[in-house]
Amino acid sequence: MVSRAHVLYRHTLCSLITFRLCQLPRASRQTIWSKSSYSTSTNAPPSTLLSRLRDDLKTAMRARDKPRLTVLRAILADITNSSKTAAPVNDDLALLALIKKKMGTTRQSIQEFYEADRKDLVAKEEEELNILEGYAGDIKVMTEHEVRAVVQKVVDELSASGHKVNIGEVMKACTRPDGAFEGHMVEKSLIAKVVKEVVETKTSSK
Repeated sequence: MVSRAHVLYRHTLCSLITFRLCQLPRASRQTIWSKSSYSTSTNAPPSTLLSRLRDDLKTAMRARDKPRLTVLRAILADITNSSKTAAPVNDDLALLALIKKKMGTTRQSIQEFYEADRKDLVAKEEEELNILEGYAGDIKVMTEHEVRAVVQKVVDELSASGHKVNIGEVMKACTRPDGAFEGHMVEKSLIAKVVKEVVETKTSSK
């Protein structure tokens, strides 16, 4: 049975927390209270490929497809490990970043095995690389050409409205909620790269 003193203590503690939060700026309160549902313009919907990876694992097990099994088990293990961190892989953009990282590691292994004259291992890694590339290709994101067109439009609009055109302002206009990339599947690293190039080109042409 919960004592009256315990109930009073909990009530006082909750009131104190609420009072402290109310003293914060509105934006900060909103971030704390809505942190679990906070999103930016470049957040993607839940991964559609992730469930397919699990189905493919079962299929590969039945078919005894060792190369695909190796790839899928490694990806799914990394996804499971990421769920215990502050950056879980729970959408296609995060999954694409993970796959690309694995592709880079595999390419490095191919180069090392090639230099060591281990053709058997080169062939094994190349087969796994082809599987990774296939999954990466199934995640449809905006191309660099499409991103450049959007960024250029943002720069032109900022310039026409008299705003200062710099990398920070353009990135803010691109990635904020309701920004230029709202609702689009696009990698933030690509946005940053293109923004830097477009702004530098505009600055150097003055």
